[in-house]
Amino acid sequence: MLQTPVETLFQTFNETARLLVNEVNCTYLEALAETGENIFQAEVMQDNISEMTKKRLEKYYRDLVRINYSAEDVRKAFQLACLKGMRENVQPNHQMTPDSIGIFLSYLINKFIGTKKAFSLLDPAIGTGNLVTTIMNYLPHHAIDAYGVDVDDVLIRLAYVSANLQEHPLQLDCQDSLEPLFIDPVDVVVCDLPVGYYPNDIRAAEYELKADSGHSYAHHLFIEKSCLNTVDGGYLFFIIPNGLFESPEAMKLHTYIKKHMHIQALLQLPETMFKNKQVAKSILVLQKHGEGVKPPKEVLLVNLPSLSNKLQMETIMAKIDIWFQENKVH
Repeated sequence: MLQTPVETLFQTFNETARLLVNEVNCTYLEALAETGENIFQAEVMQDNISEMTKKRLEKYYRDLVRINYSAEDVRKAFQLACLKGMRENVQPNHQMTPDSIGIFLSYLINKFIGTKKAFSLLDPAIGTGNLVTTIMNYLPHHAIDAYGVDVDDVLIRLAYVSANLQEHPLQLDCQDSLEPLFIDPVDVVVCDLPVGYYPNDIRAAEYELKADSGHSYAHHLFIEKSCLNTVDGGYLFFIIPNGLFESPEAMKLHTYIKKHMHIQALLQLPETMFKNKQVAKSILVLQKHGEGVKPPKEVLLVNLPSLSNKLQMETIMAKIDIWFQENKVH
């Protein structure tokens, strides 16, 4: 049975990473970054491996050249390999935004930015870069000046390799996103918010959304930091926990958003996407205040059906289209 391009790519990523794990004594995710770099550079970069392993790697890489892969083929295959590595070496910060959410976010970004065909984009918790590269693949006719930040050096390297293999220009910084960023304010922020407490109380004290006592919520600080790094009138797309506005600090967050941004939309993702409803999420769309920027006549509130249910999704899309016509957000 013939393999799909994604299956062939995944097999190559997986088997060559396995070879490097055994030779270089590293984790699967580290080896995945190594083999991805080899493929991009079209040579085996490691000099501390056996001649036999080197020849096996070179054969895998030569075989890849015979097939024409799209950026989406590469992204999907690399994502599968990343997920495999994350399952083997479970860490709380090693999570990936599902494809269907990234594709739907691409649709939303396109609707909100309207006729603008060039814009800058920042993901302050970029991880492996899967969300950003999904957006770039699904908005191919837009010139996107993309930036990503993450504190995890392994994830940043995976994002770097993935972007290179997909031939996407993506500027990456490995640092704490809540520290000063040397990135000009962007038109669009996207972020699957990292939920939890931020341990650096000294840095947190610089934020309006710092906790009155104890550690501050990292996801609240990320919202504030993202607002600061967005141009006036720019849009922010957050994947948020459904209980975001039910926490003890919720009133302070609500006050901050009202002071600096307009809520444009809140779209609840289907609970079937998550293991249990306690970890279910929504998409929150905000627009930063600016000259001539007005709030919508009414906030777009949607409970999304299963994203694979074509008929129900078409009904929702029609509702969203009507909302845009009536609210004139551009």
